[in-house]
Order: sequence, then C-alpha cells, then structure tokens
Amino acid sequence: MAEALLRLERLEKSYGALRVTDAVTLDVRPGEIHALIGPNGAGKTTLIGEIAGQVRPDAGRILFAGEDVTRLPVHARARRGLARSFQITNVLPDFTALENVALAAQARAGSSFRFFRPAARDEALNGRAAEALAGVGLAARGGIRADALSHGERRALELAIALVQEPKLLLLDEPMAGTGREESTALTRMLQRLRGSRAILLVEHDMEAVFALADRISVLVYGRVVATGSPAEIRADPVVREAYLGEGE
Repeated sequence: MAEALLRLERLEKSYGALRVTDAVTLDVRPGEIHALIGPNGAGKTTLIGEIAGQVRPDAGRILFAGEDVTRLPVHARARRGLARSFQITNVLPDFTALENVALAAQARAGSSFRFFRPAARDEALNGRAAEALAGVGLAARGGIRADALSHGERRALELAIALVQEPKLLLLDEPMAGTGREESTALTRMLQRLRGSRAILLVEHDMEAVFALADRISVLVYGRVVATGSPAEIRADPVVREAYLGEGE
C-alpha cells in the first residue's frame, strides 16, 4: 500500500459550542480519487478549509508529503502542491479564459499580480495556460471572457486554473454544484482522465459522480468520519445507508 500523500490526524474545529470537525482522521494516497460525502452541515467545507489553510484547526495535525503543514499559510501549502477549487466559482469575470489561467500560472511562478498585463503577452506563460485549457476541453474558448462562459465551462475553467498550478493534490469542493446533467457528465469524464496523474480529494453531493469517480469514500456526519471504504463497501454499510444515503431499513 502506498504511503499517504495527505494524512489528517484527529483534526478538531469548534465555533463556540458547535463542534464542526470532530477528531477527523483520514488519508489520501498518491494518485487516488478520495471522495468526502455527508449531509449538509456535516463539516465538509470546513474540513477542506483546514486542509487548504483557510481555517486554523483547534487541535490535530495535517501531514502533506510527510511534512507537518498544520500551521503553514495558504500560499506555503500551495507551493508544496496543494490546490483548491471552491464551492462558488471564483474566476475573474472581466478576463478571458486564457488570461485567468495565465494569471494562475504567473502566481505559481511567484510573480506579482500587478505585472500580469505585460506577462499575459509572454509566450511561455500563454503556452502553459493554453495546454491547461485544452486539458479541460476549453481549447477553443481561450479568447472568451469568463463572464460569457456557461456555468459548466466556468467550472472547467476553475479546474484548469487549479491544474496549471501543478498540484500534487487537488481539493475539489463541489465541482458539480449548479451544473446540469450534461455538464456534470462532462466534468466527471474530465476528472476520470486525471485519475492516477495526481491525488484528488473530492467533496461532492452528486452521488452518481462520486460512485463513478472515487477509489475510496469517507463519510462525514456531524463532524465525524463514520466510515471509509471502497464505493461497494460504502454502498453496503448500514450506518451510511441510514445516516446519509437514505436507504435504512
């Protein structure tokens, strides 16, 4: 069994009396797609925030590639290969798709955003951006402003923005949210093509996509991991079926 790329050890986070993550322990292996599912309010987005560095845990440790990154800021984790996409798409609407991705590539290289306009004419930068767009099916849409893209295309653009940062681990927070069935299917196929090239921790409510993509699934209920296993094991788990999948006897 491969050594974990990401390991969470008893992560805890509370807001007042509300325990949002409760002694969460799980791992993500190199190259695997690990889905995190659970009902609304289970603490999934808070947990992703803790991993990415936006939320400081009250207790526990986050190990990434063998290094304790629990206290590192967002940018330092990104430098080490952690990239996050958000529940609500966060592209720059006044920039083209190509410019959005080039900006992310520039940031990955350590350049200041204020130099972006001149850098946007850099052939190497644009080449990397165009390659990332092609990888998510947007090769023909690079010159289109982000606010003119469909919702599904903006989701794909957000994925390209994450990929151009050359992450070891992608944190995807509900990439299917707000998409129609055709867009969801296209995004699922896109993520399937990434299998093995990098690890993915996927938070998603679309169970069809989850069971199509995941190598392993962890179920979070009231801030606690109640089960981890293969899709078949999760489908068969009576606790999961009752608590989340709504299939209890």
